[in-house]
Amino acid sequence: MKRSSSTDRVLPVTSVDSGHVEEIAPGIYCYTIQIVNAYFINNLEHPTQWILVDAGMPASGDKILEKAEELFGAEHQLQEIILTHGHFDHIGGIIDILEKHQVPVYVHPLEMPFLRGEQDYPTPDSTVEGGAVAKMSVVFPVEAIDISECLRPLPQDKSVPLMPGWRWIHTPGHSPGHVSLFREEDRLLLAGDAFVTLKQDSLYKVLTQKQELHGPPVYLTTDWEASQESVRTLAELRPKIAGTGHGKPMSGTDLPHELARLASNFAELAVPDHGKFVQE
Repeated sequence: MKRSSSTDRVLPVTSVDSGHVEEIAPGIYCYTIQIVNAYFINNLEHPTQWILVDAGMPASGDKILEKAEELFGAEHQLQEIILTHGHFDHIGGIIDILEKHQVPVYVHPLEMPFLRGEQDYPTPDSTVEGGAVAKMSVVFPVEAIDISECLRPLPQDKSVPLMPGWRWIHTPGHSPGHVSLFREEDRLLLAGDAFVTLKQDSLYKVLTQKQELHGPPVYLTTDWEASQESVRTLAELRPKIAGTGHGKPMSGTDLPHELARLASNFAELAVPDHGKFVQE
């Protein structure tokens, strides 16, 4: 597997919630690593078995596995990894994890070039309208990594391997192959960065994790029209629980209302006034 700065470069930014674990539904855990969330899906019928959704910040693989041991025991068995997308803060620990657990990694086919060492992501837009994190994004790594031997396409029938009752939804905009995961039974949504529950370009709000629903992080979102359509798609699901890539998980009656408001007013609430990915 090809190492690169996308998984090796440690970024010294964190939040008050770093290291915190929250069980957002039976067997579904949100683990905050610095400023991003990874999700652990426990097989309640086989308590040592689990699935990882997204792989955290660079160099976080050992932390993820240590937390899995804490939650599921020393004999825990990672079954697979699902990636909502391949940006550095969602794949940061994946190579270290795969060196210890040779499991399949499922992604949308459009995300594969970035994970087969074929194509780098676009450079973040540090000139975009936004706060300090947007300005800092110039140092965020975009280099492709190569995990080809483990990479698998998500099934065409929209099912999620080893996760009965779940389906994946193509939610592009933040990246070409971005996906979200939805379970109809309890209307639980893992949205990745299709939308987030804090203002991700504001350093203060990232550090304090102040909860408020927003569109995707502005500095890495390359297609705002697709992003708007993705938010509309997710709003139509009327989720009761949402775990996002950044920010605290959100639930309750305010969630579908706020998500519908974001979808209806996306241009005003989410799209920055200027930036290289913004159409004039």
